[in-house]
Amino acid sequence: MMNMLAIFGLGTPEIIAILVIVFLLFGAKKLPEFARGLGKSLGEFKKAKSEFEEELLKTEKETMSNASTSKTEVRPSPELSQPIDVKVEKTADSKTEDK
Repeated sequence: MMNMLAIFGLGTPEIIAILVIVFLLFGAKKLPEFARGLGKSLGEFKKAKSEFEEELLKTEKETMSNASTSKTEVRPSPELSQPIDVKVEKTADSKTEDK
């Protein structure tokens, strides 16, 4: 937590000052309720995050298994790999087009 606060340039005196101000604003009775609600919210957030990650992994595994089962290998037929002799006859129409 201290690393995250160091990003904002907050040191120990600033954090203590913020906590004192929060204590004065909310009072001693409201702070435990506030902390409890914050804890429940963080717990729900972590639960939703883990469920989301599990769903992504499940979908990825299904996609990979479907891709591996439907993967087909395309091979050229042996007939096509042999050279083909083609005789082309020139007709009267093709002779005039060549000129």
